[in-house]
Amino acid sequence: MDSQARGALGQAAREHERFLWGLCYRMTGVSADADDLVQEVYARALAKPPERLDTLRPWLTRVAVNLARDHLRRRRREGYVGPWLPSPVETGDEEVPPSVEARLQGGGSTEGRYELLESVSYAFLLALEALSPKQRAVLLLRDVFDYSVLEVAEALRMSEANVKVVHHRARAAMAAYDQARCVPTRDLQARTRAALEAFLGALATGDVAAAEAVLSSDVRALTDGGGKVRAAQVPILGPQRVVLFFHRLMEMRGPPKAWEARMLNGLPAVVAVFNPARDPLLALNSVIRVDVDASGRIRELHSVVVDRKLAGLRMPMPE
Repeated sequence: MDSQARGALGQAAREHERFLWGLCYRMTGVSADADDLVQEVYARALAKPPERLDTLRPWLTRVAVNLARDHLRRRRREGYVGPWLPSPVETGDEEVPPSVEARLQGGGSTEGRYELLESVSYAFLLALEALSPKQRAVLLLRDVFDYSVLEVAEALRMSEANVKVVHHRARAAMAAYDQARCVPTRDLQARTRAALEAFLGALATGDVAAAEAVLSSDVRALTDGGGKVRAAQVPILGPQRVVLFFHRLMEMRGPPKAWEARMLNGLPAVVAVFNPARDPLLALNSVIRVDVDASGRIRELHSVVVDRKLAGLRMPMPE
């Protein structure tokens, strides 16, 4: 391939970058993995491109999905130390942020059964973990990016009948999520922000009773350290244990030297940077986010402290 042809291919491929990144992020749940996969897709496109540029999008989709499926299989084979949580991504305050949106070639939205912002929520990404890599790919293409059965079959080199079977099984595996979908409405964002602020405020003042009052009776806290930094290896259950865990953590590493409230994965969260502690295994960077129940109490509390999961975030700077 001469330099002119390589340039044309590279430019054409870059036009699909947002879609490919969004697909790879939803497939893997990790922004750094999505970055790596997209670059590998481009490398393969330059090394062995499709015969015609008008078939580039399906070709890129197939390569991206195959790479992501291989990545998921390796991740499951190798196992993971402690709870696994998705990588937080900034979504800002827009209805459909550019970072999670993918557009069709004609300019229309690709949104399908699940809203684009919903499909990067923690609840949705964690629900995808129950699916096989193939089921995940089919569900995302059909129900998030609004591909037809024929388009999925062509992109993934499957028969239409097989696409329908895999899609049916994927939807069955998502049944529990579908009963209580996490659609990041303005109301949900406001209730989430209020609960998060109340909980962290109570912790900062040492008001144990107020902190526990914000939590549901069946609350659980998950901390993702990936085996790289100190973190709880199992879920922490119940208001008293959750508050005690965070209280002890604050005693060990002190208050953050800088923090910001951000909209991450469609809902409010806090990004914090801490001073180095005596224990070198205590994380310096952290994201804390919550999911609330219908009454506005926190039912899930997530802490992401492993650096690779936070690589795509801008860390706050001390004033």
